Amino acid sequence: MSSTDTDTSAEADPQPDERREAWATRLAEALGDGYAEHHIIGGSDLWVRVARDSWAEAATAARDRLGCQFFDWLSAIDWLPSPYGRDMDAQEDNPEPKEADPMEQGHAGGETRFQMVMRLYSITEHMGITIKADLPEGDLSIDTLIGIYPGADWHEREAWEMFGIHFNNHPDLRNIYLPGEFEGNPLRKDFPLLARRVKPWPGIVDVELFPGEEGP
Repeated sequence: MSSTDTDTSAEADPQPDERREAWATRLAEALGDGYAEHHIIGGSDLWVRVARDSWAEAATAARDRLGCQFFDWLSAIDWLPSPYGRDMDAQEDNPEPKEADPMEQGHAGGETRFQMVMRLYSITEHMGITIKADLPEGDLSIDTLIGIYPGADWHEREAWEMFGIHFNNHPDLRNIYLPGEFEGNPLRKDFPLLARRVKPWPGIVDVELFPGEEGP
């Protein structure tokens, strides 16, 4: 997930952005009811949320109507706050799962825990777009983009392996990183990093002092 998805530093004084507004309008016209909403930070970026069934159609419209010939990346987002706390900071870990905080789905909103995200770019317009789609927890599946952007192949395999998202009609969903017998999806927020329950994160315990500092 891009850090800009929840960055509000550029929004204190919203600026009109006719180019990105035009892109949003073109996509809305192409998708009809499949278009949910959009968010623009003037002079910076455009986020569009679409219906899951319009995911591939949105990619096609972005390629053909907006000139987004460059496929940048694709991934999933799990908006669930980790019930284990901050595993990268052992001092704030929770030894047992706690009740999760409310979810916030970032720019262009959302209604589900899991979302798909793709980033496309127009080389001629020097402008990019982030397209999102909600995935209901009871059916974590979405159409593949390989026929539209062949470069989506590896990205979809990674999202399948790490998040458990199934890509309809993908010809070769198989593990990239994990052994074939591995169970679970490590990038889900409720996946327990068991090593952190047993041993604190290295560097938190063994802190080296800066030159000139005195120990406790």
